[in-house]
Amino acid sequence: MRIWRSYRLRLQRRRWLVRAFRKRRELSVIADRTGAIRPDDILVFSTFRNEDVRLPYFLEYYRKLGVNHFIMVDNASTDGAAAYLKDQPDVSLFHAEASYKRARFGVDWLNWLQRKYAHGHWTLVVDPDELLVYPFCDTRPLRALTDWLDASSIKSFGAMLLDMYPKGRLDDTPYRRGSDPLRIAEWFDSGNYVIHRNPQFGNLWIRGGPRMRAFFAAAPDRAPALNKVPLVKWDRKYAYVSSTHMLLPRGLNLVYDEWGGEKASGVLLHTKFLSTFTDKAKEELSRGQHYANSVEYRAYAAGDEANPDLWCKWSERYINWRQLEILGIMSKGNWA
Repeated sequence: MRIWRSYRLRLQRRRWLVRAFRKRRELSVIADRTGAIRPDDILVFSTFRNEDVRLPYFLEYYRKLGVNHFIMVDNASTDGAAAYLKDQPDVSLFHAEASYKRARFGVDWLNWLQRKYAHGHWTLVVDPDELLVYPFCDTRPLRALTDWLDASSIKSFGAMLLDMYPKGRLDDTPYRRGSDPLRIAEWFDSGNYVIHRNPQFGNLWIRGGPRMRAFFAAAPDRAPALNKVPLVKWDRKYAYVSSTHMLLPRGLNLVYDEWGGEKASGVLLHTKFLSTFTDKAKEELSRGQHYANSVEYRAYAAGDEANPDLWCKWSERYINWRQLEILGIMSKGNWA
């Protein structure tokens, strides 16, 4: 059975790579600076639409962590985001007018770009509303983490998606372009998470947090997945299967210790819930380009309030990565 499963997964990986190769025709070059990428550069890959308000801080945040180059796919933005990125010296920008949904929610586009530009690089795949926190990130650059992972022969690094939100209604404090979203969305759920193992791909499925309790209380199994494998020492033979929730080969999903210990892990601080949320949710619901017939955005639209207050008496105010480790949301493992 193991041999048969391995063979089937190998065929599936080849299918995703062939699909990505075909989808490359949907990408056009806006600004190509990939020639400046050096062999040891750390790369960020991201797909976005109408995220101009977030992009300045997104770039600033990851530059400070030590990212060297950004490869971005603009899915037909109308808010000036492409014009802004086109002028950034460390950004290579591609445009896709085609369906986000038919590109497997952007996975096909990024699989192709990673295959072409990321071989041999540590690559981080994140959305503009995701900010990576890892052990010692306040004192050590991202390269310190990737160097340790290389020395430990570890090729992938897991991170739980942690939904951040303000205290009060989302529209009480307007978000200003380029500002730190964590100054507004500084609260999170420290508990109410459920975890189970995916037997086919070996990854952990994590659900919970404010989205499950506020929008999916009646159907928790339909709540968004919070497990991610965003940081990978890329090889052109690799392929993401479903967003960054899982990838192939299967071994890259084993970012946890099956034998009772703890592997080093991080957290993606998810800053979706700002004053921009309502308009963004309406736009994405009308487009119908998201997973499972936009079930997540339908749940938002069905809420009692257009601008909900997600804070509750069990909410925790975010301090730093050490707090998250104490709460058991992330771990430094054996990285001293």
